[in-house]
Amino acid sequence: MLRLAAVLVTPGTGGGAPPGVDPGEFLRALAEDTYEIVAGLDLVEPMIVSAGVPGMHEIAWPGTRVVELRRDATLAEVFAALRPYGEQAVVISGDAPDLPPLLIGKLFRELGRAHLAVTPAEDGTAVAVAAHLPYPEWATAGLDTPGVVKHLRGEAPGPRMVATGPGWHRLRTPGDIGRLDPGLEGWDNTRALLRA
Repeated sequence: MLRLAAVLVTPGTGGGAPPGVDPGEFLRALAEDTYEIVAGLDLVEPMIVSAGVPGMHEIAWPGTRVVELRRDATLAEVFAALRPYGEQAVVISGDAPDLPPLLIGKLFRELGRAHLAVTPAEDGTAVAVAAHLPYPEWATAGLDTPGVVKHLRGEAPGPRMVATGPGWHRLRTPGDIGRLDPGLEGWDNTRALLRA
């Protein structure tokens, strides 16, 4: 079974830049660090989905697909763009530069018993959503939908169709920078930018 791990980069990805840090540079650092996570995974194909953000080819390793969509593409449209390339996919928000790879693996494991699997964020949005392809038509919530897990479960036509993995965090506001753990490996680009 071909599995995909795609980093979704939108214009809002850099919206949590702290004072004194250029939002464009912050976006690029977050996106590159999040991409490095998926590029290092075994048994999945890494991808980048750029929803209205130019230049994402520059952060990708050779051979990585970069799919370009309009800036207001829905999560369903993102999954539809991935459908030609795999049978299962996880879409990860580009503002999760320190996401442990294990959490992505847990989402794929949850797909053994559910149609969708979500890594919820501390603010009620989603860090990542995994699904069998094609993506179910009943699922309309996006990564940024408040209360996304409750929303998806309310849309599902039956019980136990939406599973959750362990939660994590996203860097959506300047205050979220404090959630980064300096002791964790990775997020090198974000770390370097914040120290500059």
